[in-house]
Amino acid sequence: MDNDAVKQFAFKVWSYKMGEQVSLMIHLGDRLGLYRVLNGTGPMTSEAVAAETGLDERFVREWLLGQAASKLIERHDDGRFQLTEVQAAVLADEDGSLAFAAGAFRGGTDPGGVDALVESFRTGIGVTYEQQGTAAAAGLARMTGPWSRLALTSVILPALDGVVSKLESGATVIDIGCGAGVTATTIGATYPASRCIGYDPSAVAIELARERVAESGLDNVELVHAAAEALPADGSADLVLCFDCLHDMPRPDLALAAIRAAMADDGTLLIKDIRSTGDFDTDRKNPLLALFYGFSVASCLQSARSEPGGMGLGTLGLYPGKMQELVTEAGFGSFVEHDFDDAANLYYEARVA
Repeated sequence: MDNDAVKQFAFKVWSYKMGEQVSLMIHLGDRLGLYRVLNGTGPMTSEAVAAETGLDERFVREWLLGQAASKLIERHDDGRFQLTEVQAAVLADEDGSLAFAAGAFRGGTDPGGVDALVESFRTGIGVTYEQQGTAAAAGLARMTGPWSRLALTSVILPALDGVVSKLESGATVIDIGCGAGVTATTIGATYPASRCIGYDPSAVAIELARERVAESGLDNVELVHAAAEALPADGSADLVLCFDCLHDMPRPDLALAAIRAAMADDGTLLIKDIRSTGDFDTDRKNPLLALFYGFSVASCLQSARSEPGGMGLGTLGLYPGKMQELVTEAGFGSFVEHDFDDAANLYYEARVA
């Protein structure tokens, strides 16, 4: 056996363990407000960071040193620590940066959740999105929130023919898989003449969405605890949104058929889903491919296989060709792919004609 090759492979394996620990540290930095304190303040000592956050200096110092070792923050020769503008865009600026990522880190999976994943391998039946708990719903909202809040109304909707004018005049919008309500409240706040109705089968997610709507004070956002198949087939919807949810559904084909029946003949369906090609060798060029497969086994495929007979698409299962096939079978005649420079997702615009 080549001992050097063994050492190199062992380093690769242990580097993933390091990633596990660094992920936990990012979660702690986000949860404890450490990144926010460092944002825009220039170099700070561990004592200053501890004083600003009200935390124990020794623990703060160890965390800061670990972040510097991870090259996530800068450590100056005088021992002070600094979050650069670039680092802040990813780790601290949740309200103003499309690159914000710290909200995606949840601190790991509890042992009970891991046991449920193990059981899914044995039975073939996955864990529903609701069974994945409040942390999953809240984490997904923060992970996808920047694009929903910052890019949806400024970049994405204006690229769709005639949609913004309808929203400004007063339209009926349906948000399928509304989760914690980030997109629904963004639509409601930006277009007060329109009405947005969010649907989600998870009671956990709907409760989070209700809290968000209540905090926003919006009276043009409604929430329905139901899956897409429960949509009224009345042809009243001018715009239907499916963001990061079709690949999670056991039967996305049935959901799309229900959406078609709920839409006006001149309505628009906007879908957001994960970038993939359907070819593993091509997708290997994506440096985050292993992350996507991890998401799939732990969450997306779990939900997609949570019912017997589910299609089981998983995180990477709705590549453009498969998406167009499902949309066409549901009765849509027009299908356009949009690339808005979202590193993780593509967008699809579908119309009846």
